[in-house]
Amino acid sequence: MQCPPGGSRSRPSGRPPSTSGPAPRPVTVTLGGAGTAYSSAGCRRGVSASGRAMGAEASGSGPALRELVREAEISLLECKVCFERFGHRQQRRPRNLPCGHVVCLACVAALAHPRTLALECPFCRRACRGCDTSDCLPVLHLLELLGSALRPAPAAPRAAPSAPSAPGVLTCHHAFGGWGTLVNPTGLALCPKTGRVVVVHDGRRRVKIFDAGGGCAHQFGEKGDAAQDIRYPLDVTVTNDCHVVVTDAGDRSIKVFDFFGQIKLVIGGQFSLPWGVETTPQNGVMVTDAEAGSLHLLEVDFPEGVFRRTERLQTHLCHPRGVAVSWLTGAIAVLEHPLAVGTGACSTTVKVFSASMQLIGQVDAFGLSLFFPSKITASAVTFDHQGNVIVADTSSQAVLCLGKPEEFPVLKPIITHGLSHPVALTFTKENSLLVLDSAAHSIKVYKVEWG
Repeated sequence: MQCPPGGSRSRPSGRPPSTSGPAPRPVTVTLGGAGTAYSSAGCRRGVSASGRAMGAEASGSGPALRELVREAEISLLECKVCFERFGHRQQRRPRNLPCGHVVCLACVAALAHPRTLALECPFCRRACRGCDTSDCLPVLHLLELLGSALRPAPAAPRAAPSAPSAPGVLTCHHAFGGWGTLVNPTGLALCPKTGRVVVVHDGRRRVKIFDAGGGCAHQFGEKGDAAQDIRYPLDVTVTNDCHVVVTDAGDRSIKVFDFFGQIKLVIGGQFSLPWGVETTPQNGVMVTDAEAGSLHLLEVDFPEGVFRRTERLQTHLCHPRGVAVSWLTGAIAVLEHPLAVGTGACSTTVKVFSASMQLIGQVDAFGLSLFFPSKITASAVTFDHQGNVIVADTSSQAVLCLGKPEEFPVLKPIITHGLSHPVALTFTKENSLLVLDSAAHSIKVYKVEWG
């Protein structure tokens, strides 16, 4: 039996198998989208052993136990489609899909066709029918085992930790989106005027706008081959006057919409593969060209939909993708993805330039490995309000602070749990960090807890 992430390996119960009849056939399931397999027969024995161990240690290791319960609640006991906690009542009951993934009954009903009951697994796309699902007994047994430990205090936020966090550590307060609302999202931006969250993804309408509470306020950008359609969005930014700018790898163009979804401008023929995009304080647009190895500054009259000019700021970058601009200092961070010589493997390098395009800081994956115990693959970059460089790491499913460019690298993990595949980051005016988790098809909102 494989153990849950972050948990300890359960000891066998030592009970001999029953001889009164054939032993039940173990059923292997996968909880959530994390890909962790469990045997339903073995998990019942392991849960009992874990329960005895937890009960014995509860009096002497309260904080550790609370942390273990919190980790189980986030990683194992939450539906990865709607982000609601599993429970015994009807709509929240965990259900096994034939492929082994687990979702709640309410999501099974939402995903299934009303007449044929046909549905697709939101994680592996395997087809099945709603009537083919069954209760996930390991999760139900775990809910029984943990019991009242999972009941939060009435005033506590749903995702808040049981114990105070250390200063500077970010904790997840809530998440929104989920499979069906978002499909394989790739880019994230914040409207500077309204505070609304803009995401590009692989749905039928490629651009989705969420209000402050996480509800879908608007969507546009049809999937198609017309010039105003969006074929394959990579990244998005929102200008100071609320225009949405999308990089489209399908026709290698940049598309500009107003905030209501009306196309204003298509910039084509300028780039080999436009990838990262970011707004500057002066309302210019930074764009990386991953194939040409260049960084561009675009000047656009957004209300009139007129492309004025482009300035090539850097020409010798190595497969640049993500780009970020510090509104405090004007510094520009670029995320490179060079190929390792002779292996075909992809590494990452973070380069930071001053507003005058002088290189002021640089660190690569090897340099970071000297400070961090595991491999780092940076997938996104941003600046916080103090000018620190923040990167998302898909290898360790974490978010790391690299410090200020002149201090590189001062590596400090600020998020280490609860992420599957972070691909984009941005800070709100209230200093919350929004993380786009592509594997969970969701936006997760993190805040600082001062302990």
